[in-house]
Amino acid sequence: MVAYRHLGSSGLRVTEITYGNWLTHGSQVEADTATQCVHTALDLGITTFDTADTYANTKAEEVLGKALAGTRRDGVEIFTKVYFPIQDKGANDSGLSRKHILRGIEGSLKRLGTDYVDLLQAPRYDDATPLEETMQAFADVVRSGKALYIGVSEWTAEQIRAGQELATQMGFRLVSNQPQYSMLWRVIEDKVVPTSEELGMGQVVWSPMAEGVLSGKYLPGQQPPAGSRATDERGGKDMIAGWMRDEVLTAVQSLRPIADEAGLTMPQLAIAWVLQNPNVSAALVGASRPQQLEENVKASGVRLDADMMAAIDQALGDVVERDPALTRSPSRKADEELR
Repeated sequence: MVAYRHLGSSGLRVTEITYGNWLTHGSQVEADTATQCVHTALDLGITTFDTADTYANTKAEEVLGKALAGTRRDGVEIFTKVYFPIQDKGANDSGLSRKHILRGIEGSLKRLGTDYVDLLQAPRYDDATPLEETMQAFADVVRSGKALYIGVSEWTAEQIRAGQELATQMGFRLVSNQPQYSMLWRVIEDKVVPTSEELGMGQVVWSPMAEGVLSGKYLPGQQPPAGSRATDERGGKDMIAGWMRDEVLTAVQSLRPIADEAGLTMPQLAIAWVLQNPNVSAALVGASRPQQLEENVKASGVRLDADMMAAIDQALGDVVERDPALTRSPSRKADEELR
């Protein structure tokens, strides 16, 4: 079964492998597969599910709500998000204004078929809205019982500190941050992680397999496998492009003997690696078929010793990205000024 960890210093326990319900297109076939994956996750002991109103333009929340119907609500943990526009693209349909947060949580609860979410997250920082307004809206959401906890995503260390200070003044606390984190993308380690540890916040990390590159299926000098993310012209190809350099793919292949020595697959090694960081509360994993989930949960509870962690660092060498300045949110204020 999948192990549990506390979400930051809060009392909420979550499965250290959390299922990410990220539908990209909202097709019926994709929705059916996602439902099967949710049921498989439950069977494997995963009780924590992460989604967002913007995923597949609200369809992901609907699918998750239907898939969890009949499951004891207090036996699962549901995470969602509010920031990006959905359906309509009006002037107040994005960001972290009071209006968008309060309307956003109402819509999410309706689509998920529940009267509360365990965690409501702000997936970007909004420089076009006073932080005081944002935090007051989140405080009101918590007091209403519509969200039990509040988290952020891709905020800088400075933004996290400012948000936590205001949240504390308003009677609640930020408990988590959801950043990208993997063997290849370590930009949170120098600033975000130490600040989060100080403030009692845990990381719920996305893309622990670096868009699938750490699976080892992409080989240097060769065309990507048919049907893989790197061939998806609908968006997947663009997301993974930055990692498809031969020097990166060569370095990743050098991880294979390390995975073999640990008795793990390459995906299991990638997930186990992020879970070695004590500030990580959960690693988000998705699946295009239930069988992937069955394999990936085997990373739960794995311990990699110091020699193995050092071997991973040596194998990847200079292809690892560590620049803390790469944690940033796009400026809504600048975007508004251009309109």
